[in-house]
Amino acid sequence: MTDTLIPNECKTSDPVENGYFKKGCNPFAQTGRSKLQNKRAHINQQIIKQMRMRAGAENLLKATSNNKVREQVVLELSYVNSDLQLLMEQLEGLNSSVDVYQNVQEMSSIPLIPLGLKETKDVDFSVALKDLILEHYSEDGSNFQAEIDDLMDLRQACRTPSRNPSGVDLLASYFSQLSFLEPRFFSPTRQIAIFFTWYDSFTGVPVCQQNISLEKASMLFNMAALYSQIGTRADRQTQAGLEDAIAAFQKSAGVLHYLKETFTHTPSYDMSPAMLSMLIRLMLAQAQECMFEQITLPGIRNEFFSLLKIAQEAAKVGETYSEVHQSMIQTPIKNNVPFFWTTMSELKTNHYNSLAHYFVSTALLDHQLAPSDDEDKQEKALSQLYDTMPEGRSPLDILKNKEERRRIGKAHLQRSIMGHEEAIRIHSRCRHLQKLDILSEILQAGLKRSLTKFEQNDKEDEFTDYMLAPDIISKTEKKAEMEIPAATKVKVKDLFQRLGPLSVFSAKQRWSAPRTIRLRLQDRDLGFTLKGDAPVQIQSLDPLCPAAAEGLKEGDYLVAVGDTECKWLGVSDVMKLLKGADEEGVNIRVVSMLDSSSQPMPTKSATMDPGTDPALPILAPATKVPSTKHTKLDLYDITTLYYKKRERDL
Repeated sequence: MTDTLIPNECKTSDPVENGYFKKGCNPFAQTGRSKLQNKRAHINQQIIKQMRMRAGAENLLKATSNNKVREQVVLELSYVNSDLQLLMEQLEGLNSSVDVYQNVQEMSSIPLIPLGLKETKDVDFSVALKDLILEHYSEDGSNFQAEIDDLMDLRQACRTPSRNPSGVDLLASYFSQLSFLEPRFFSPTRQIAIFFTWYDSFTGVPVCQQNISLEKASMLFNMAALYSQIGTRADRQTQAGLEDAIAAFQKSAGVLHYLKETFTHTPSYDMSPAMLSMLIRLMLAQAQECMFEQITLPGIRNEFFSLLKIAQEAAKVGETYSEVHQSMIQTPIKNNVPFFWTTMSELKTNHYNSLAHYFVSTALLDHQLAPSDDEDKQEKALSQLYDTMPEGRSPLDILKNKEERRRIGKAHLQRSIMGHEEAIRIHSRCRHLQKLDILSEILQAGLKRSLTKFEQNDKEDEFTDYMLAPDIISKTEKKAEMEIPAATKVKVKDLFQRLGPLSVFSAKQRWSAPRTIRLRLQDRDLGFTLKGDAPVQIQSLDPLCPAAAEGLKEGDYLVAVGDTECKWLGVSDVMKLLKGADEEGVNIRVVSMLDSSSQPMPTKSATMDPGTDPALPILAPATKVPSTKHTKLDLYDITTLYYKKRERDL
């Protein structure tokens, strides 16, 4: 193996030397995030146990007619369902624990929502791959034990990626390796005894498939989740940190979009098209929020045009979170998304819309139109702020009329106050939000600022009913866009390249067993020519040459000359080996392509590993697989069939 891992029995709390583990992985890092993932894995196992108990009780309920037994089973079912509900609530609580993902150096920004990594079970590739290599490629599978161990080590390392670009590269390397593994070993016409089990990140429900597409899709999901965690960890009090956060969230959205477009039939609900669409909106909304923070980080100039610009930027953030909230409350997404996520998106919608109204009110109340101001420019800026002007007044009339500016400014302040009060009410409604003290402080500060501004511009003798301020048109100079990172297409070395080029030596192709042929040159003539790149093929074979007499066929692939493997050699290199043979000749090994026409086998899909309790309900769409058992024929049957065929031929 190229990398060594500490055995499972070994426990250590000491720092691990650099280079000991695979780059981007440290399975013994006791961080808050790793502890959270361990809790998630434990809850997933408990959910499986309770689901098996529930399925068994339901089967017993259907099978028995004894009333006493039925009453006892119904009582047991009520306990199991209660336990399942509690476990689901605990899992939701873990998905709401966003504080452990935030940057510990700065706690003055509104927390962001990361995605948790999907959990999986160990996969043993060893037996199945060695059997397939022997059966399909006619090579000793034990000769590939090192490559199989490297593959298993790489997958194991992907379960504990570090929260940085090296961790992303680790996941990307395994994902790219799967792109080699799929055509090499996974054929549509046969099943291989490898089961991939992944848990839904929101419900904990397990999905088990022999289809490698589940593995690839889950790895992409975890890549997007890791990008979101990198984004939440960035220091948003610096320009560089905000740039990192924006890039991370846009890449997370890009990976989720790539997952949605590439794997359209994943049985796990967290990777369904509707859920992925919502998650993409969430990542882009958080990127847009970081862009707003980037604009305001140097400070906001108390100047007419700057205030209107910031107001429209804030309205854009509020608009994106409104879209996220609307997608979260749709059925069936609302049944699986944590309540914390829904309330947080609703809270941010109100918060940023309130900020937009505050900035507009400040622009109208603090900046009167002076003779030295650019009247046309201010009129244009104000006209682009609303869909329709307040009470049908023209922008210029509002700008020139001091009382009108004050009246509209106070109307915006009222909407700002109402929005902040609603955000505080939403904050108090969710117990997980109540734990975020910094969020409460930010909301209270926003409300206090708006109230102070309102009091400064309120007159005691003013009893006129206030107008309702119109909505502010959202506008941004830089819109958050999905970015598909290059990591999804990282180049890696095919671990099993010794088996030959994938264009020929793949799971969907079938060949004869390798044949050894003694090749003797006559007057330096081979009796055939070669074509192709790698591996080369026999062409223009002389049927009277010695090689043809020993069984060489036109179209055969030449895989070895003497002791030299030549699956990856071109025509010129192979010709050098052949021409270098002495008078006694040289042994060559060839394989013949066979007809691979057969019906594709549907993919098995289940929510349990083979051999586990069959009482566990099938929560992923299961496909009935046709039987592969063959009827045994004795010698008499075979002989009879042979002569009947001959009669038909005659």
